[in-house]
Amino acid sequence: MQRFVGFEKGIGLGGWLTNYKRMGQLSPEMRRIITIGDEEHFDDYITEDDVKYIRSLGVDHIRLGFDQMVVEAYDNPYEYRERGFQHIDDFLMWCHKCDLNVVLNLHKAIGNYCECPSEEDLLTSSRLQDRFVSLWAYLEDRYSNESNVAFELLNEVTSTDGESWNRLANRTIDEIRRRNEDRSIIVGSPEWNSPRTLDRLMVYDDPRIIYTFHFYEPMAFTHQRGVLNQSEHFYNRQMYYPSDIKPYIEHEYCLGSSAKYFISFERMDKSFLEACMKGAFAFVEAHPDKILYCGEFGTIRHTDLRSRENYMADVISLLIEHDIPYCVWNYLSTPNDGNRFSLVDDDERRILSERLRDIIVGEV
Repeated sequence: MQRFVGFEKGIGLGGWLTNYKRMGQLSPEMRRIITIGDEEHFDDYITEDDVKYIRSLGVDHIRLGFDQMVVEAYDNPYEYRERGFQHIDDFLMWCHKCDLNVVLNLHKAIGNYCECPSEEDLLTSSRLQDRFVSLWAYLEDRYSNESNVAFELLNEVTSTDGESWNRLANRTIDEIRRRNEDRSIIVGSPEWNSPRTLDRLMVYDDPRIIYTFHFYEPMAFTHQRGVLNQSEHFYNRQMYYPSDIKPYIEHEYCLGSSAKYFISFERMDKSFLEACMKGAFAFVEAHPDKILYCGEFGTIRHTDLRSRENYMADVISLLIEHDIPYCVWNYLSTPNDGNRFSLVDDDERRILSERLRDIIVGEV
């Protein structure tokens, strides 16, 4: 594939301007409000020292997640929150000083994500789509001189309807292109950025459009015992990687599934991951003149560390073998995030192991 220059190995940053608290614990009315506690969290949770440390790990970019309601008043469309944008301004300045590129990732858009309350769906509401397009136009106007910044239109499209997403993405791209012909724009596949649905994406005659997917297979391992995932929370079993396939088959049986996909494998190892990623490899083969980017993968924090290292090494080795740039998830999660994917400890904010550090930068 073509190279995504300056964005070949990165670390995602959640837990700051997105996933800052567990919204599912709140009523829909409470989820709409940015509280004084939220503002204090945004003010000091991530600092320039964090950016310096991320750079020291050897990556070339950070994928910054931010929520629409952090930068736009939920109940007042098109009223942009200067205080929210100031945090992004500061972050970009820190990254400039550290020679780091940035992916600005709209992590949770109103009407698309389960934790963002809305009576309307982004892909069917013209009102929400107008807000979505206008927000990206504003972002381009504000950051028009930031050539080291790529725009990722939406973190994970929850719908399986590729055509509706293609129409909205195309409209948004047109709006950005009217302002900037050179902006790198990242578009993800539907159904939670699955590699299986990359073939539903519109492919553009535009070398600055980048296509992305996420990878968390098998969820029984990557999200094991996570409180936000009903099946893994219900199964409540520590899982290892690599391992015999039996615990994964038992996971499916526990959930009432036939486990038909798992029983064809003897082990849970790199061959299973490769099979799950075949949609991405097919995209690479079909579009060698385009760029495919794996924007998220990782494991929940309480996974056995050696298993976590083994899994990350196998995922990254597969991506490298197919010339797919990547970004691991996630630098630091807040303690009350039900799916904590932190790569650093909470107190010192240092990588959990030297082997993990090497793996992240492709030394697999």
